[in-house]
Amino acid sequence: MKVLISDNISQKCIDILKDAGLAVDIKVGMKPGELRASIGEYHGLVIRSATKVTSEIIDAARNLKVIGRAGSGLDNVDRAAATKKGIVVMNTPGGNTITTAEHTIAHIVSLARLIPQATTSMKAGKWEKKKFMGVELFNKTLGVIGIGNIGSQVAKRMQAFGMNVIAYDPFLSEDTANTMGVEKVDIKELFKRSDFITIHTPLTPETKYLINKKSIRIMKEGVRIINCARGGIINETDLYDAIVSGKVAGAALDVFEKEPPENNPLLSLDNFICTPHLGASTKEAQENVAVAVAEQIVDYLIHGTIRHAVNFPSIPADQVARLQPYINLAEKLGGFAAQMFEGGVTEITIEYRADAAQINTAPVTIAAIKGFLNPILLETVNFVNAPVIAKERGIEVKETKSTDEGDYQSMIALRVKAKGKESYVAGTLFSKKDPRIVYIDDFKVEIVPEGELLLLYNNDKPGVIGNIGTLLGKNHINIARMHFGRERQGGMAISVVSIDAHASPQIIDQIKKLPNILSVKQISL
Repeated sequence: MKVLISDNISQKCIDILKDAGLAVDIKVGMKPGELRASIGEYHGLVIRSATKVTSEIIDAARNLKVIGRAGSGLDNVDRAAATKKGIVVMNTPGGNTITTAEHTIAHIVSLARLIPQATTSMKAGKWEKKKFMGVELFNKTLGVIGIGNIGSQVAKRMQAFGMNVIAYDPFLSEDTANTMGVEKVDIKELFKRSDFITIHTPLTPETKYLINKKSIRIMKEGVRIINCARGGIINETDLYDAIVSGKVAGAALDVFEKEPPENNPLLSLDNFICTPHLGASTKEAQENVAVAVAEQIVDYLIHGTIRHAVNFPSIPADQVARLQPYINLAEKLGGFAAQMFEGGVTEITIEYRADAAQINTAPVTIAAIKGFLNPILLETVNFVNAPVIAKERGIEVKETKSTDEGDYQSMIALRVKAKGKESYVAGTLFSKKDPRIVYIDDFKVEIVPEGELLLLYNNDKPGVIGNIGTLLGKNHINIARMHFGRERQGGMAISVVSIDAHASPQIIDQIKKLPNILSVKQISL
């Protein structure tokens, strides 16, 4: 079997692949057309961040079985296209955790003590002690947005500086926060109290421009902001205005919405420091991920064992075809449940009924947990680390099985609990492969779980659906499907509207103000 390496990578990766008996070709810097023309002969592809594995390339990959990313980010891989074609997509979770945490800390310290600016001044032959007056980190409040693998490492290390750490994370329980020695707060409280704010969340529709003019207005005068996570979480125009006005004393970014950040006005500011996306750029981290991805590809191509896949669980290759529809359903249910539930989750129960109770449920449960954690966490949650992350966040995972068929020949349900609150979502497979959500709490529905969905609770009164359709139409958002359920005539009802485009927060606010609308959430699957 043949493996193509299309990005620069450590020689250790190449050696491991060759020692396993795989033929290895190294073609760095190929243009998309060149990659598309040559990919058909390869069974494995090793990439870093430079190669873009688009749907067109995947369509041409007639023999490809696995794509291995030496690193955690997979923004450059069309995972949906790969999954549809049965190609396993692997990454190397954890290999960059310490490196990225240390880079964040370097930014925090440099921002507090103006080290880059002072260095530039001295190299220009100046001695400007008074100009570069810094601030201490000791006894300051550090707000950590997203306290997963990287965020928790930053918090742990900054506590050694004597900083008071507060954290916002929807999945962080009070017990876990207490164990970590951090205070759990809501996002507005974090904005109000923090002297330094560091971001460790994924870029999602919910976190897009999380730091903006409105949120900055809530913050302390002289706050300092650090982002080594994803570009686009900060509205860079609003940040520029806030630094110029003095509201924000300084900022440090390793990531930008557009990279490289050409003509970005932030680069003109003296109290702004930056690096060119170096969070994972250390010799140790690059060797770690190179070795890891080589070993994972060898395990799969030679032995049929899947490890650290983001689109398949770690199961023998001969079981994938049978379990994949259930895995897909469970992951969709998890993603839906996570976005409809509010608060720190303490318990998730996955219920299997009828035919679903007869399968190997272990990887399906992992898929449900992965789907639940994925909408909010920065690090790519996969089928290996999902149970560990859930445990670290104080979430107890349970399974139940029943042979009772009920209304469906096969059904999987998620029951999510936290402090007296509970939500329920259940699904089944149509034609043994097409996922459908059939219950939301006590409402019976029939929902295709894909794309952008608006979940609305409303009074069962005439005109509700018409008002929603009119409002969306005025905002040029097309409705693809609509699904309804109600407890009784004139009582509470549920509406799920599938739309062709993401609705802005302003549109969501307008929907909330419509007559008889009780609540609305936007869910992305």
